Amino acid sequence: MFNPDPSSKSASKKLPKTVIMMIEKNNLVMAIKTLAADENISMEDAKVRIDAYETQLKVQQQQKLNTIANKQGISNHAISFDREQEPDEDADPLVKNRVKTTKSHQDFQTLQTGVDTRLKDLGYKKPLIPYWLKRVLVIVVIMLGMFWILWRVFG
Repeated sequence: MFNPDPSSKSASKKLPKTVIMMIEKNNLVMAIKTLAADENISMEDAKVRIDAYETQLKVQQQQKLNTIANKQGISNHAISFDREQEPDEDADPLVKNRVKTTKSHQDFQTLQTGVDTRLKDLGYKKPLIPYWLKRVLVIVVIMLGMFWILWRVFG
């Protein structure tokens, strides 16, 4: 658990709400500067007060977690903050022993047959002339018409 420093007398004074908000947002440098400027104390004294407040806050959070864990039947060791993560000794390193290969021409054929069967299931009939071919034919007919008109006018 956390061991707050009981000899710290400056922790008894209540911190301003703005400083508390800065601490909760983890903006400690700004909190120290603001506290030092507001109360005309040195930066070290402000740091000590803020550290004491942080420790007190962590103790309260740990106590809340412990009470919740006790109600749910979870051991206190599973949720403590002050322990280090223990590496799994039985976990094997990840080794990739094969390389995935794909056949691009077969994948496209599979995709095309899948789309065709899906459209067939939906009852969709393929048009005799595709839409893009209709557009190209319209453009070609318009160009031929323009060419014929220009031939008649200037020819």
